Amino acid sequence: MKKEFFDIYNDDHEWIGTAPREEVHAKGYLHHTFHCWIVRDTPDGRKVLFQKRQTSKDTFPGYYDITAAGHLAAGETVADAVRELEEELGVTVSLDQLIPLGTADYENRGTAGGKAFIDRERCFIFGAKLDLPLAAYRLQAEELTGLYEAGLDDALKLANGEIGEMQATGILSEPRSASDAETFACTVSLQQFVPHNSDYYHTVFMKLREL
Repeated sequence: MKKEFFDIYNDDHEWIGTAPREEVHAKGYLHHTFHCWIVRDTPDGRKVLFQKRQTSKDTFPGYYDITAAGHLAAGETVADAVRELEEELGVTVSLDQLIPLGTADYENRGTAGGKAFIDRERCFIFGAKLDLPLAAYRLQAEELTGLYEAGLDDALKLANGEIGEMQATGILSEPRSASDAETFACTVSLQQFVPHNSDYYHTVFMKLREL
């Protein structure tokens, strides 16, 4: 597998060089990431989509997370990172279709696959409205195990601690034969999501209501 390299930055967000992905997460170098949250409007209200990370991921395997996200490789810009939508979800979206929601600085520590990691990111956050049902997405099984949607108002209540869990609908990334492409219901708690900074989900979900 080709080794990934990221641009890395100092605490003033000045570029200081590049480093391999493994070293970036082992030593806690600050790097840039792309976040895109997708919503769709239904007769039951606005839904927000989120993925479940593959169990082999090097940070927070098996957690629920942003609809589509990824690291900016060395030399890439945010415009280049739009490729994550096609790679992970099988949908082609242009940068013009994305609505900037701001940036967020993020730091977290943990262990995955027996290795400790320090994840320090500046996240460039976008929103998009796509009128597609879950079954229309073609999921990248190497990155995610499934795609889910829930009411945006419920997601906001969950983020605010007003409810302990919410109902969601999901579809698995594999296998995806005609016989098992049906969606299924599940219950989701905030503790099952990647633990971004305390106000991240509240801020993003509030902005998604305004799209």
